[in-house]
Amino acid sequence: MLKLYRWPSDDWQKIGAEMPSEIIWADLLDATAEEKQFVERLLGIRVPSEDPLSEIEASSRLILDNGTLYLSSPAVRLNENNEAEITPVGFVIGPHVLVTVRFAQLPIFEDIGKRIGSDDSLENGMCVFTSLIEAMVDRGADVLEHLGAKVDRLSRDVFKGGLVRSKRPVRSSRRMREALENIGELADRLAKARDVLLGVGRIASFAGDVGGEWITAASKKRLEAVSKDVASLGDYETRLSDKIQLLLDAVLGFINIQQNELFKILTIVSVVGVPPTILVGIWGMNFKHMPELDWTFGYPLAWLAIIASGVLPLIWFKRRGWFE
Repeated sequence: MLKLYRWPSDDWQKIGAEMPSEIIWADLLDATAEEKQFVERLLGIRVPSEDPLSEIEASSRLILDNGTLYLSSPAVRLNENNEAEITPVGFVIGPHVLVTVRFAQLPIFEDIGKRIGSDDSLENGMCVFTSLIEAMVDRGADVLEHLGAKVDRLSRDVFKGGLVRSKRPVRSSRRMREALENIGELADRLAKARDVLLGVGRIASFAGDVGGEWITAASKKRLEAVSKDVASLGDYETRLSDKIQLLLDAVLGFINIQQNELFKILTIVSVVGVPPTILVGIWGMNFKHMPELDWTFGYPLAWLAIIASGVLPLIWFKRRGWFE
């Protein structure tokens, strides 16, 4: 789909051989080959495909070619299962028109598109580009704040005893498994937010440095502010990453403690059960001459010995503090 902003008609095929001066932004969303060729012909540029935009090298994401900027950055979208996924976004910036190339619906693009008709500060494509990356940074900040709140809640559950408060091992194991899943999800979302902020910071700095004479002074200052915001959010992201790692270590530590408790119980059971088993095995042998068989009180004495052999180890474990 091709959408031309500040052009009164949605039918771009009626445009002649030159791009109208009113248009400052051409947004390509899963564009067809015909739509790409139309934009390339009118603006004298090349529209990148998804594979080049997905490359991670800085030299592939930051290009200045014949006075035109070719930039790309990752963005986060929600799929049909409401799961976050990375999708590339391309920006082709000229003296007047911005061309964006994307392959997923991104709400911030629609929000900026609604401002085009009423915001006079959006003078050219560079102004639109600046507004887009500012929105991406704001969105990244919101995501980090949301992740920070979730990390704080999980931290309270972990360190206030919520994971091991239940006396039922099965329930505690389920809580620990859920905690590990939550930590993994938080780490994944944080990694995606880091990738987006890193990409936005790179293209903002590059555009501000090599934008040329057609970048306005206001846009240049805003791009510098974006770079500073990305740096501050990077520090916050690093703190969150350290806290998530601490939570992961803590949960794994609780799992080891729970396993040790289980092994301790198995050790007690095995030690307590061994002496009675030995005595029962001895007196259960079918030898013809066994003196205990002729004792008057042989049967109750055998029971007393078996019970005592099981109780004495329990008393020993109790005095050692194994039941605390």
